[in-house]
Amino acid sequence: MTDFSGDKISQRAVKAVVPVAGLGTRFLPATKAVPKEMLPVVDRPAIQYVLEEASGAGLSDVLLVTGSGKGAIEDHFDAAPYLESRLAADGKDALLASVREATGVADVHSVRQGVPRGLGHAVLCGREHVGDEPFAVLLGDDLIDADEDLLSRMLDVQAARGASVVALLEVPADRTHLYGVAEVEATGEADVVRITGLVEKPEPGTSPSNLAVIGRYVLQPGVFDVLARTAPGRGNEIQLTDALETLAADESIAGPVLGVVFRGRRFDTGDKLEYLKTVVTLASERDDLGPAFRTWLNDFVSQD
Repeated sequence: MTDFSGDKISQRAVKAVVPVAGLGTRFLPATKAVPKEMLPVVDRPAIQYVLEEASGAGLSDVLLVTGSGKGAIEDHFDAAPYLESRLAADGKDALLASVREATGVADVHSVRQGVPRGLGHAVLCGREHVGDEPFAVLLGDDLIDADEDLLSRMLDVQAARGASVVALLEVPADRTHLYGVAEVEATGEADVVRITGLVEKPEPGTSPSNLAVIGRYVLQPGVFDVLARTAPGRGNEIQLTDALETLAADESIAGPVLGVVFRGRRFDTGDKLEYLKTVVTLASERDDLGPAFRTWLNDFVSQD
């Protein structure tokens, strides 16, 4: 068991970096002209759920790391004067409020990644905006249930321990090869572990644990120097996992790397089947849609 007594308190992160430059090839042809992050989850694009999560945890300053063809994401979080005036003139107040929710969800900035060179490179693109402060990274494919406090818990651990913090999820052994996987040791705090090593998509049978890294990170600014000198790894990309492994091996760089084990609901919108499950689940739970949708769904699945 690790003693936390040597860890240093740091300021709580207030900025978030959200990489959205990926090509979304798993959803082609739908994503040929529409960013995958803009695919609707019921009646909001997936990326809006992510920014709402960030804002709800106190991260009101959000940097989108974008790429070519991603302008629709920036437009979504910008004001739409003509649309808003038409809705107001037609007395469609509920729709007007829903449009303005996206505009006011956070103070949104953007930077171009240029040539996609991996998640680590996307994070590095946020260096100038973040400066010398801890910051969060949220991946748009991972939606965390709105009732969960994962990100707030991670920010608390970051501030209290002066650590970088990674969200971890227990996965079946036969799926560890799909994730970055952490080697860990216990601490004295429930569902908080110290990460001693990380392996990106380990070969079957070689995984150090069943704790997979999911798309939420709270990082100390020292990670930027490490990323700047991290050589391309798996897929010839600069992997954030490789930089975190360096930090975990040498805590003098930027403090310890801790993991918060998440036991709540997470939705993966980066996979077609899981995306469909997400839409069905969230629609079923809506007060306005759920009763009628569940009735139809029960009738549909009972058909021969």
